[in-house]
Amino acid sequence: MHIREFEPDDTDAVVALWEAAGLTRSWNDPHRDIERKLQVQPELFLVAEGVTGKNEHAIIGTVMAGYDGHRGWMNYLASSLDARGIGVGRALVEYVEAALFARGCPKVNLQVRSTNAQVVEFYRHLGYEVDDVLSLGKRLIED
Repeated sequence: MHIREFEPDDTDAVVALWEAAGLTRSWNDPHRDIERKLQVQPELFLVAEGVTGKNEHAIIGTVMAGYDGHRGWMNYLASSLDARGIGVGRALVEYVEAALFARGCPKVNLQVRSTNAQVVEFYRHLGYEVDDVLSLGKRLIED
């Protein structure tokens, strides 16, 4: 497995991975999310490349990260169904944590849908804790 920065030619494979992983929603256009990320800290949009169960070289993981000077954030962490259980997610999280730490970031935040107990357990296993906060949002641009 190799972790590298996202390249525009990766778009179709990344969106397909997100769809297969159940990360996309009708109210978020993943292509627009990619376009937006490429305007802000594009070096923190990462893909993992590796060999799938079909012995094909492909993108097997992704993560978008950012740092606003107060907190770091992770979004769109995903691994392909063929590559689950081999450490892709862990490697991407560790890579992002190191990159954010190097920028002086004191804490990383992320959001997980409350119904996704398996992913909550994944993050707990990596040392993340549930914060006693509510996540609020307001849509400024309709996709």
